[in-house]
Amino acid sequence: MRFLFGDHVLDTARRELRHGGTQIALEPQVFDLLVYLLQNRERVVGKDDLLASVWGARIVSDATLDSRIAAARRAVGDSGGAQTLIRTFARKGVRFIAEVREEGKSAAFASEMAAEPRRAELALPDKPSIAVLPFTNMSSDPEQEFFAHGIADDVITALSHYPSLFVIARNSSFTYKGPGIDVKEIGRDLGVRYVLEGSLRKGGNRIRVTAQLVEAEAGRHVWAERFDRDLTDIFAVQDEITEAVTIAIAPAIADAELHRALRKPPESLDAWAAYQRGLWHLEKGTAEHNGLAEKFFRQAVDLDSNFADGYRGLATAKLRTAISFRIGSLVEAQRFAERMAHLAIALNGNNPFAHSCLSFALLGRGDHRGALAEAERALALSPNLASGYFERGAALIYSGRPQEGLRDLQKNLKLEPRGPNLPTSLHLVAIGLYFSRAYDEAILAIEHLIRAFPEYPSSYRWLAAALGQSGCVEGARETLGKAMAIAPAPFVRPRAPWWRPEDYAHFLEGLRKAGWEG
Repeated sequence: MRFLFGDHVLDTARRELRHGGTQIALEPQVFDLLVYLLQNRERVVGKDDLLASVWGARIVSDATLDSRIAAARRAVGDSGGAQTLIRTFARKGVRFIAEVREEGKSAAFASEMAAEPRRAELALPDKPSIAVLPFTNMSSDPEQEFFAHGIADDVITALSHYPSLFVIARNSSFTYKGPGIDVKEIGRDLGVRYVLEGSLRKGGNRIRVTAQLVEAEAGRHVWAERFDRDLTDIFAVQDEITEAVTIAIAPAIADAELHRALRKPPESLDAWAAYQRGLWHLEKGTAEHNGLAEKFFRQAVDLDSNFADGYRGLATAKLRTAISFRIGSLVEAQRFAERMAHLAIALNGNNPFAHSCLSFALLGRGDHRGALAEAERALALSPNLASGYFERGAALIYSGRPQEGLRDLQKNLKLEPRGPNLPTSLHLVAIGLYFSRAYDEAILAIEHLIRAFPEYPSSYRWLAAALGQSGCVEGARETLGKAMAIAPAPFVRPRAPWWRPEDYAHFLEGLRKAGWEG
């Protein structure tokens, strides 16, 4: 089947769009969106139509939908201002309005009618996708089925807050119920890579909920857990299990996606895989890996200019290079990071990662209030967002509220016990303890950081300051010597914009007690 309009030809069999003799590169979803608009050009198609037909009933934000329509317009030489080919009708939807000729329709129709009826397989989206099946009631009490379904329903709602996941809507995933379910078939039917299934068993006043995450295509178990609880308050137990399952699933999927990305050579990466490679390097906490992270984040946005997470990854890597490794201009890095964060938000205003990134960038120029507000926005969009708690904790610590900030960092470490933020999180915990004048605890925290990430910068400086404040003169002097031996010049730089003058003086006081003569 071919659609001809203007100088364009869209070939559904070859999945190609050509302008004159030039092929135009299109993401699979954008191609499917164009096909659907062309096939239904006699009417205005609404958001529900597009989600059902192009996204397979997945939960998709308005910003994502708008960005794909914008990409379709660009591909055919249209624009949001001109709208000569694809027109938006306010509060109704969009319609392909240009004159179109079709070739091969009758032959394609006859072939389709002659073929055996079959269920079409949905293409996997460009992000990890998951379907949550109704949990099976294994107890003899039929009333517990509502409880089991309630947990699965709540998990769907909680996971839908993660912008990095495509989550199948309840009405689709709950149709797969009963014995003999083939996870591989569900993955093909719904177009998902991961399937979560579970069961509930009740005995007396105790319940046991089991859950397992399966990579559908390979049938491989990614994660499994069992939850035993007293059934004193059914709603409190439901909330507790939902939170535990949700918090465990997101990093399990991220880890599985990372390993998929690491198996690919760099030249064959798509935008999502390049982004995952960037996160892997960012986690290492060294200047060299930070530079490689920036390289892969740039590759991600080059491959997909509408990929919001790529821009926020690029912003984070650039600003960390200047702050942690003292490479390049801090002012320029901060301005660049703020631009990238705003661009990510413009692409997807509902992306909590983008708001947490903007919080980081605003803190970089000393805007404590703005950083705190953006972190709050991120957490409002995704209540279990680890980076949201990290950024809010940082803003609180550097604005003179270290005790509150430490509580947020504890939540951050609970939600993300490993990942690209871990060395920075541990470092910030030590700073919060130091500012709280809990020097002995700060020493333990920094020693843990040094064991886990021996190349992380600034650790020995803070350890020397904390030892100096605690009165460990000999240990402080020895540590100061190590710090000065490995630190780039100058050993202590001028007060950064996010530091309050009194906190900066407090830090220098510790170094002087350790023997520093600056």
